[in-house]
Amino acid sequence: MQSHRRYGLELALSKAFAVLATWVVGAAALAASTAQALEPPTGPVVLTIDGAITQTNRGAQAQFDMKMLEKLPQHSFSTQTPWYPSAVTFTGPLLRDVLAAVGAKGTKITAVALNDYKTEIPADDATRHDVIVARLMNNRPMPIREKGPLFIVFPFDAKAELRSELYYNRAAWQLNALHIR
Repeated sequence: MQSHRRYGLELALSKAFAVLATWVVGAAALAASTAQALEPPTGPVVLTIDGAITQTNRGAQAQFDMKMLEKLPQHSFSTQTPWYPSAVTFTGPLLRDVLAAVGAKGTKITAVALNDYKTEIPADDATRHDVIVARLMNNRPMPIREKGPLFIVFPFDAKAELRSELYYNRAAWQLNALHIR
């Protein structure tokens, strides 16, 4: 009789553990999907991303207002550029963090500016270099007339290879859209 009770207790514990494990895995999956969900913008949209993305908040697009970009981890660097006489400090999320937020799956990015300037950026530039989607220049928001509100900037001073026309052409000021392919 004692062995039947023991077996029954072990069976009950085993079932309880299985139920608990299923609940924990389900709760973790729900938390992960909730954490990755892209909230809708509440302010003016400053960046629209479409194409090969898995996280959207407006139809097939992911739209960001400035507050959403501010919530991503922020990075700063100072660098010389061909557009300013001295080094400038840029601050904003890394391009790779913006791409991760939308679940980007492509290999090419077309950056589009307010004036319809377009530049192609290989997606691996975002992993090989600390490219910033700058929202601040010298700790101040950038108005449109000063290349804002967003500016894709490479850390040109970090590597000699980045100080070239190829990478200068991949920088896009007055950025307002990214198309992922």
